[in-house]
Amino acid sequence: MSTAQAWRAFVAQARVELLLTTRRGENLLVTLAIPLLLLVFFSTVPLLPPPSWGGRQVDQVVPGILALAIVSTGLVSLGIATAFERAYGVLKRLGGSPLPRPALLGAKTLAVVVTEILQVVLIAAVGALLGWAPRGGIVDGVVAALPWLLLGSIAFCALGLLLAGALRAEAVLALANGVYLVFLLLGGIIIPLDHLPAAIAVPASFLPPAQLAGLLRGTLEPGGVVDPLQAAGLAAWAVALVAATLLTFRTE
Repeated sequence: MSTAQAWRAFVAQARVELLLTTRRGENLLVTLAIPLLLLVFFSTVPLLPPPSWGGRQVDQVVPGILALAIVSTGLVSLGIATAFERAYGVLKRLGGSPLPRPALLGAKTLAVVVTEILQVVLIAAVGALLGWAPRGGIVDGVVAALPWLLLGSIAFCALGLLLAGALRAEAVLALANGVYLVFLLLGGIIIPLDHLPAAIAVPASFLPPAQLAGLLRGTLEPGGVVDPLQAAGLAAWAVALVAATLLTFRTE
């Protein structure tokens, strides 16, 4: 297959993946509705510790919700949908087509990134209605956060595909949802790590959800500082997970 043919096959598959995403109602619930509901809830109900700089709760919640959206779309939605496609033989048929396996995985990842663009826009819009005021303003703040959003997308898409290509669909369904809940509650996404017990915060700090949430908070919160160790850690996770997925992903 020539480079031009491979590119056309990749674009066609990415278009199909986007179409399938819009038809999965349960995926749209996880990727769009749940993050927005959690954003409104935790921004308006005083359950979380107040921000350390004395600002509004929404300024602390939005970066975590952005991280949660990346996790839910890459790990949960993509991982579960791909696992059931593998179980039903869809990936086996695609594996017999001229579409190279890296192009198939790339098309799925691109469809997730497009979905996440919509997520970011909706979260920023709802955050603005709730009074969100990130450092530099909403537009500049989101632009400054794009490298971390993209890096996190790559890492969690690779993790979702890694699970989907190695485990049975039912196992992926249970594991992805379980890990999602653990990340949500104890991964530094909703509750910052400095408000969690050290026995939880220290190991969680080495995991990609805490690193992604930390980078987004460092970029968006007033007075926040980006930690280069978190950036290096998230980049290392992304590279390792992509490599593991390319080496182990099976279509049947």
